[in-house]
Amino acid sequence: MTRQSPVRLGIQVQPQHASYSAIRDTVLRLEDLGVDIVFNWDHFFPLTRGHEGRHFEAWTMIGAWAEQTERVEFGTLVSCNSYRNADLQADMARTIDHISAKGDGPGRFIFGTGAGWFHQDYDEYGYEFGTPGSRLDALAEAMPRIEARWAKLDPPPTRRIPIMIGGKGEQKTLKIVAKHADIWHSFVSPADLPHKLDVLARWGDAVGRDVSQIIVSNELSRHRVDLDHADALYDAGVRLFTLGISGPDYDLSPVTEWLAWRDARNG
Repeated sequence: MTRQSPVRLGIQVQPQHASYSAIRDTVLRLEDLGVDIVFNWDHFFPLTRGHEGRHFEAWTMIGAWAEQTERVEFGTLVSCNSYRNADLQADMARTIDHISAKGDGPGRFIFGTGAGWFHQDYDEYGYEFGTPGSRLDALAEAMPRIEARWAKLDPPPTRRIPIMIGGKGEQKTLKIVAKHADIWHSFVSPADLPHKLDVLARWGDAVGRDVSQIIVSNELSRHRVDLDHADALYDAGVRLFTLGISGPDYDLSPVTEWLAWRDARNG
């Protein structure tokens, strides 16, 4: 994977256990601090505290972020392909891309997607859960439709919208990454990343795509600033580092430490 890319820091503002005003203010503070990307997640219920409590929907939220922010890129880490028709996803992404464009500049939306996994979301909202394999098959079928719809829309997106795909499965997920992704996100350990990247490279050969420019993304520790772990991920090829923060009070003190590490790495 490309090692010339700068280190970037993305903060996932988890839309749980908080008022929307707290979420909005946190996004603005993160942009002012200088983070590169702000993410949310695509669920209908909290993922902590027994899945009870305040929670907000992802795509309507990032439409607001597109308008309220000026510089930072943003997206969902990651959207669930199961919840929305593929062509609708493409149109929503294109619209958010245009909303986020300021002046003559391009949009700032990153299209993050994955196959989905949280059973309660599916049950409560009436989606068929299926199996991991069937959900991955649906994602593989959706991606060409999304890309084809972007080519048909009037107006088209302001830029080639970056595609971020999450997951680590070697038989299906990494094949989809090889065919479609600009960014690959996972929670793979530094020790396991070389093997996964080798699998991804082999899938690139199989589908006829040079995957060397795919940005490798990984999660930072939520509990402490573990520089050794981050350095190991960097040495393994990671260039986009993400950190999740949760409500009701979004603690940004770790963010400032990670920004200093990012800046030192970028020299």
